[in-house]
Amino acid sequence: QLTSRLIPVPEWNNYHAWPPQGGLRHLIFNEKTNGFASAFKRDGRRDFIDEAELFAYVEKQNQGGK
Repeated sequence: QLTSRLIPVPEWNNYHAWPPQGGLRHLIFNEKTNGFASAFKRDGRRDFIDEAELFAYVEKQNQGGK
């Protein structure tokens, strides 16, 4: 199990190759309709990715949404 940490969007690719920053911005822009809303947190104007939430949602989708 991945320990949850909040990673600023500009630093995401220092930790993970996927998704690239442009892909993350797309997910953030469409978070209300794509199911990824729980993976993104905000502190003022800064966007963070909840690492564990993002990968848990991806894994759920890979299992057919079970």
